Amino acid sequence: MIARTDVEELHRQVRGPVLLPEDDGFAEELAGFNLAGVHHPDLVVGVTDAADVVAVMRWAAAHHEPVGIQSTGHGADQPMEGGLLVTTHRMQELEVDPVRRTARVGAGVRWRRVIDAVAPHGLAVLNGSASDAGAVGYTLGGGLPVLGRVFGFAADHVVALEVVTPDGRLRRVDAGHEPELFALLRGGKGNLGLVTAMTLDLVPLEQLYGGGIFYPGSAAQDVLSAFSRWAPTLPEHASTSVALRWMPHDPTVPEELHRQMLVHLRFCWVGPEEEGARVLAPMREAARPLLDLVGPLDYRDIDQVHMDATEPGLYVLTGEFLRDFDAAAVMTLLRRAGPDSGCPLPEVGIRLMGGALARTDGIRDAVSGRDAAFFLELIGWLAPHVAEATPPALAGILQDMAPWSTGRAFVNMHGVPGGESKHARAWSEEVYARLVRAKAFYDPDNLLRFQHVVGQDRSSPGPGQPADSSA
Repeated sequence: MIARTDVEELHRQVRGPVLLPEDDGFAEELAGFNLAGVHHPDLVVGVTDAADVVAVMRWAAAHHEPVGIQSTGHGADQPMEGGLLVTTHRMQELEVDPVRRTARVGAGVRWRRVIDAVAPHGLAVLNGSASDAGAVGYTLGGGLPVLGRVFGFAADHVVALEVVTPDGRLRRVDAGHEPELFALLRGGKGNLGLVTAMTLDLVPLEQLYGGGIFYPGSAAQDVLSAFSRWAPTLPEHASTSVALRWMPHDPTVPEELHRQMLVHLRFCWVGPEEEGARVLAPMREAARPLLDLVGPLDYRDIDQVHMDATEPGLYVLTGEFLRDFDAAAVMTLLRRAGPDSGCPLPEVGIRLMGGALARTDGIRDAVSGRDAAFFLELIGWLAPHVAEATPPALAGILQDMAPWSTGRAFVNMHGVPGGESKHARAWSEEVYARLVRAKAFYDPDNLLRFQHVVGQDRSSPGPGQPADSSA
């Protein structure tokens, strides 16, 4: 338990709220997007700036109190028990330089705000399928953008990071200053410090053609088979994915699509409409669409491509990188998740990798998946009526698709990976070894032990000493 006197000491050092479970506003401060990962810390601190973060880290180190981090809570799939939770949603710094094509983004900023700030300048950011997610947390996991085949991972465009390491030191790192720490933060998630701000390159975007096509579930075999042949032939100006989806009763979804399994093709072409339409034509001919929403697209409307859920819920996300998605893989996936399978998952998707996602341009980082051809995305729902059926359904799909797996997972969609060997699957052996070495150097007391931690095999300390990451 944390003593009230220690809390009062911390309260004097920070500007943001410092709350114990019995305090008013405690539950609200914990609230995040993924309600399946509700945290139960002993203390929560709502930091307002880097100075607050420095004070919190120093206090945590002095009191041997482990630290967790949350911005929007989209990635809160592993509930935190005990410890100190730092919430960063008040850190809303955003500075856009349209001449240099850069943006400095605070730890609590959501992608939607950045998109709206840069779009008037003919620029874009490399956000994922949901613009409501926090920009920094998404990017630290590598960030798999909607336009990734054209521009690469979001982490590829980070030029500097401001990070408070567990010793309470604020560092500004880039390719020339602490380059190894800079490299491992880009794709290594939150193992080495709390990033208070990032500076990233923006990308020019004059023309975008994209959206989604919905087919009936009865056409799943035709559509997925056509996709498996068509997707690998695409030039890298095209980014695409396909998903088997149970469509919710949701105001963001056209009413005629509610409460049925559909096949959802997502497509984006960076270039003229006529070129994109020509590239997309084979999929428009694969089956008769129920709804075709692909057309010229303002990047501010990029959420229309994936139509992700916009309301908080009980989610679990996981997946695998695949080396192929051939005819046999299509049939295997349909047996497990097709319209006649009884699969309880609301979404099972296949995303095309390759293109710029496969290249590093000589830059060292911790991003995984560059050697993959596809990514298998699984979204589970833990509402009471499907809570028991969801975990075995996820496990069954992953097991059946194992022959096509590269053996690697993506840290931003890793689900609840379990022990150290499962966590390590998010990185290559070489990168994981580097992360473990850096963890021992920057966080020897293992303060940052929650979510996707590395180096879990350290033995537990004695009473009154810092706890290990397996706790």
